[in-house]
Amino acid sequence: MKITSIEYIKAAPRWDDGPRDGLPEVAVIGRSNVGKSSLINLLLGRKMAYVAKTPGKTQLIQYFLINRSFYLVDLPGYGYAKVGKKTRNAWGSMIDAYMTKRKTLCAVGLLIDIRRPDSPLDFQMNAWLNHHEIPAFYMVTKGDKIAKGKRQACVDAIQTAYGMTEMIMTSALKKEGKREVWKKIEKMILKKGEGLI
Repeated sequence: MKITSIEYIKAAPRWDDGPRDGLPEVAVIGRSNVGKSSLINLLLGRKMAYVAKTPGKTQLIQYFLINRSFYLVDLPGYGYAKVGKKTRNAWGSMIDAYMTKRKTLCAVGLLIDIRRPDSPLDFQMNAWLNHHEIPAFYMVTKGDKIAKGKRQACVDAIQTAYGMTEMIMTSALKKEGKREVWKKIEKMILKKGEGLI
């Protein structure tokens, strides 16, 4: 996919506060501090998503318009964050509502830290996506944290644990996986039958 234009549209506090133009959406989600904002910045080719060392900084649903034909959506991270329980519960309800009620959602990209193949929260999110029959694809983040010769063994362990057949290796630091992720996003949108890229 050739990226010709990127526009930051808005940050929405509710699932129904997003754009209403009917364009398809592909959302990205992962555990807090999994490297989601860094990956989004890699995909966009510029620093548009806020990156912080403290987990839980993404608190709203953020919309980026790509090629004026679809949205890349940054969802709040789940799990640990230095915020109150009430706020964390609100995020959970917001994410749940977005992914089950947003009619323009085509697919969700789930991020998994290569160093944490057995995170209970990631298992729960994967099971939730499967239960709701939400089309999903999977990306391994922070590939640079593992020696190249040991990466495949880590990916194999994750695939076995989750019962997955395909994962995309990424590293925002090494700028790896960008082309593969965009290719997968294009495929997911076309599979949904939109054909708008």
